[in-house]
Amino acid sequence: MFIRTALSPAVGANTADRLFRRVALRFMPLLFAGYVVAYLDRVNVGFAKLQMLGSLHLSEAAYGLGAGLFFVGYFLFEVPSNLLLHRLGARRWIARIMVTWAVLSMATAWVTTPAMFYTVRFLLGVAEAGFFPGMILYLTYWFPSHRRGKMVAVLMAGNPVSGLVGGPLSGYIMHATHGVSGMAGWQWLFIIEALPSVVLGIVIFCFLDDRVADARWLDEHEKRLIQQEIDATAAMRTHSSVRAVFTSARVWLMCLILFGIVMGSYAIGFWQPTIIRGTGIDDPFVIGLLTMIPYAAALVAMIAVGRHADRTRERRWHVAGPALLAASGFVVCALNGDHALLSMVGLTLAAVGVVTALPMFWALPTAFLGGTGAAAGIALINCTGNLAGFISPAVIGWLKTVTHTLSSGLFVVAASLALSALLIVVLVPARLVNR
Repeated sequence: MFIRTALSPAVGANTADRLFRRVALRFMPLLFAGYVVAYLDRVNVGFAKLQMLGSLHLSEAAYGLGAGLFFVGYFLFEVPSNLLLHRLGARRWIARIMVTWAVLSMATAWVTTPAMFYTVRFLLGVAEAGFFPGMILYLTYWFPSHRRGKMVAVLMAGNPVSGLVGGPLSGYIMHATHGVSGMAGWQWLFIIEALPSVVLGIVIFCFLDDRVADARWLDEHEKRLIQQEIDATAAMRTHSSVRAVFTSARVWLMCLILFGIVMGSYAIGFWQPTIIRGTGIDDPFVIGLLTMIPYAAALVAMIAVGRHADRTRERRWHVAGPALLAASGFVVCALNGDHALLSMVGLTLAAVGVVTALPMFWALPTAFLGGTGAAAGIALINCTGNLAGFISPAVIGWLKTVTHTLSSGLFVVAASLALSALLIVVLVPARLVNR
């Protein structure tokens, strides 16, 4: 069932399109930049790993545990963080998140023991809790569901762009700064890459408007037109309270689906440099350059699929198809770990699938979540799904320590993605989400 615009014929689709394009140009570049630096600060530990394991005397399993502890803090504080954002406003809360996580990310440069590494990763998760679901919630304040798929894709393009920029940048920083002022390259990596988050946090505090009614750059007629479209789709939402969210089997199904997709996302984020190094390439800068290939392909794919999903208003297969593609990519990597070309093909398929599936997924729960229920539901789904960010590196690290190969862990990730695709096709009704 498709939701048609609530605007009168006199207004016209072109007028609405121009208005929402103006809204997108006002906010999306800033939100996009925020997501780029957020993802970079979250996963740059994957590059730091190439040097820091020896410095801190960490095993692969210990690294996987520390990388994943971020998501424990994230899980525990995400729902209350998003409820506070809904109450206090995105401007103040997102700015607070960015500055505090930047400070903690920078502090990682001075850890000297495994226990300190575990602690700072946990606290980093606490600090960042609410950032991504807060931005998804913020988009529901400004865009109706039939316009939101492309906006979420633009926002989450920060993931592959972070990989495109972050890979070579991280490799270069570690290569060029090693030994400067008596510090290792991995330490400078955390310090330098945390600085943009502080700057963006200040800009967001000064620039973001919490709601349509707060926008001084819109006149009253424009505000009314925007709100009309948002209210038309909001009327179809069935989960508008915190109680409805926590007691809904449909919400918990979304948690499980996202869990499987995120298993793949962080397998790439935390282990891609290791997979490439396993083919015989040792230079961090060269590894960084090679990580650009999968992310470049993923960036093109996710924007194209996001536009197609909004144009056709079909949601389920735009998530399930990419998830299956990612699963096949991880299988290729698992079977060809010592072959550079085939490993890069597998990584590219995996990155295209995962990076595309993630933004397309958010069209599913936001189709039936509204009001306070949206704040709680988006956070619950995101934090529960992102527990895979703890499980994925921990399981892969443990299996690599036990079996001395990444293959078994990559097969587990592939199975998780395939299960998510199956759950979408079998259990998510098309009439609920195809809007």
